[in-house]
Amino acid sequence: MPYSVKSKKTGETYYLHCKETQSRGGKRTLYFFSKEIKPGALDAVPTGYVVTEAPTGLPLLKKAK
Repeated sequence: MPYSVKSKKTGETYYLHCKETQSRGGKRTLYFFSKEIKPGALDAVPTGYVVTEAPTGLPLLKKAK
């Protein structure tokens, strides 16, 4: 089951995804939230990250301190 978070402001459910991309420095892993379950959905938050919420109600993934 994909990791989901419900927005406290809007009440909408978002699902965590990850995608490998190529950049100048090599491969990068991008994490993002989507309202739909798509390929690349993750079952848990990656180690070293925490989920927060922007003032707009969108979930954000940040590195833990």
